[in-house]
Amino acid sequence: MTDGRLLDLTAPVERAYLVGIENPGDGRWPIGRSLAELEALARTAGASVVGSAFQRRRAPDAAWYLGKGRAAELVDERAATDFNLLIVDDELTPAQQRNLEKLVDCKVLDRSALIIDIFAKHARTREGRLQVELAQLAYHLPRLTRMWTHLSRTGGGIGTRGPGESQLETDRRLIADKIRKLRGELEDVKRQRATAARQRDRSEVSTVALVGYTNAGKSTLLNALASTDVYAANMLFATLDPTSRQVTLPTGQRVVMTDTVGFINKLPHDLVDAFRATLEEVARADLLLEVVDAADPDFIGQQAAVQQVLEQLDAADTPRITVFNKIDRLGDARAGSPSPGSDRAAFVSAVHGQGLDALREQIAAMLRHQMVAVNAVVPYHRGELVARAKAAGDVTERYLAGGIRVSGHLPTAIAAEVTAAGGTRRRPTRR
Repeated sequence: MTDGRLLDLTAPVERAYLVGIENPGDGRWPIGRSLAELEALARTAGASVVGSAFQRRRAPDAAWYLGKGRAAELVDERAATDFNLLIVDDELTPAQQRNLEKLVDCKVLDRSALIIDIFAKHARTREGRLQVELAQLAYHLPRLTRMWTHLSRTGGGIGTRGPGESQLETDRRLIADKIRKLRGELEDVKRQRATAARQRDRSEVSTVALVGYTNAGKSTLLNALASTDVYAANMLFATLDPTSRQVTLPTGQRVVMTDTVGFINKLPHDLVDAFRATLEEVARADLLLEVVDAADPDFIGQQAAVQQVLEQLDAADTPRITVFNKIDRLGDARAGSPSPGSDRAAFVSAVHGQGLDALREQIAAMLRHQMVAVNAVVPYHRGELVARAKAAGDVTERYLAGGIRVSGHLPTAIAAEVTAAGGTRRRPTRR
């Protein structure tokens, strides 16, 4: 029996302390900006941040990440702030993580583990959960020895062999087997996506992929362009699973627009590899919309992080329009803000609808550059071909005695059909 008091079953909020390293010569983000983003990540994961610190040094210490003396000061920091979670702004080696946990006597996470944890929290579909589980296992496999320190021996030789080593090897094998199984399941996902892509190619549907830094407003922009209600929130990694919607351009052309997972500075390689099946939608796209938070003072650094991931996906050279979003937040203080200058840039507010009509025109123009010119008279009994052409490209139709003159620009496959249906390609006749 109880004494009448209710038990509080809510999980206690973890009190996090953040640490990082500043090396001004390494070309990375300023440490203040990086720690601010790490704090946002920690809050997204559900932690309360109680303090932070950094050290200037050329490279992380091999044993402690921070210098040994600076690491020792973390014991005093814990006494002062009562933190129960230490988060490091870079990826730790297993030895660094083990040493820091012994030193501060609490859980230690690095940036990669924190991001993977957020992905696990937000994964909704089976595919998303598969990808996150693969990333988790790939991350934890080299760190597996930390779980069996209570079975370890020192010194070696007689008396040091036993269940610790054999259990560790068993767990490694089980995890490796699980990783192979997950990769096989994700290969099935990859084949399904490839099949869907071939079907889109046969139906002459152009594809547009939204890419960009996390929380730049990609989902909000997709909602605005497609008049849909894809989940969007003002938080990091609000959506992980790719979402595709059909969008009709001013020319009448219909395209498939896909929202993809947001990128971030120091995005863990394990996540990029795990989400490769999803991110290949980016590599297959005819056009990229790189969504940039124009109101963020470090949007240039964010663009550099996005470019780095696109290079990993072999999509850096895909035709692209840079969409500077959230221009409604700039106000009159435009110092350092992006300035217009080419047809490869657009300036919009997805929330308020500013600039969206111009963006649709730019998308149509960019896709038109990838098509071929066509001018043919299609017989009236091939009216379905004309309808397909209007949906697939930028064409006009004119009704003549002998058929329907279709002129403009079309994807290669349907352009060949239209030309074959109308005989040889001809110049417009003058009247």
